[in-house]
Amino acid sequence: MSTITYTIDENVATFTIQSPPANALSSTLLSDLAGRLDEIENDSSVKAVVIRGEGKFFSAGADIKEFTSLQNESDYKMLAAKGQRLFDRLERFHIPVIAAIHGAALGGGLELAMACHLRYVTADATLGLPELSLGIIPGFAGTQRLPRYVGAAKAYEMILSAEPITGKEAVEAGLATRYFEGEGELFESAGQFARKASAKSGPSIHKVMQLIPYSHNAQYEEGVSAEGDAFAAIFGTEDAKEGVQAFIEKRKPAFKDQ
Repeated sequence: MSTITYTIDENVATFTIQSPPANALSSTLLSDLAGRLDEIENDSSVKAVVIRGEGKFFSAGADIKEFTSLQNESDYKMLAAKGQRLFDRLERFHIPVIAAIHGAALGGGLELAMACHLRYVTADATLGLPELSLGIIPGFAGTQRLPRYVGAAKAYEMILSAEPITGKEAVEAGLATRYFEGEGELFESAGQFARKASAKSGPSIHKVMQLIPYSHNAQYEEGVSAEGDAFAAIFGTEDAKEGVQAFIEKRKPAFKDQ
């Protein structure tokens, strides 16, 4: 069974992440997302996509338990590269993709949301990159996309503290587009915008989606590559092993700075 289901209505595809209990971004989920994007690319009738999560969360992060099955630095580098390529593809998709975030978008979940073109959130949603609390770092371009939205100082604060911000705070910081008081209003509004965008001419939509990414800094790709290398290197440290194990055991990690 796919971890991502989708429906199409009025030229809008809605992707629903279904990987209980926390919609963690496993390798399977990433592969399923790539497959869904393939399907939409072959359906010219679809002019916008909404991504949402089933249950309590948008996505509470990467599948940390799956990380423990990886052994070598090259394995972690391949994992980072897989996620980075997929999210870069999403960001450069030929039609707009709107993330409708409720509950939490943390770690890899926020990295997925940041690769979307708009982020609609509930006011009480939590958004953050908590990787440093596990002795690791973001690996799916989080260190590169977050400063683009919130500026360097806020990105340092969010990543180094490992503490999330609310949906309302995310809008104020520039990370999210709009916030809503409840899930019903969130999902309805995300769908309304998607339908409004999809009412436009397909060729004009495609050109806009091609042109806006030109505004990205030329060093972005270098930064993403450097993040992948650092992600792989960090996973080889004793602190990373301790942090991940502490997360699994639901205890505070005892880091030794090595």
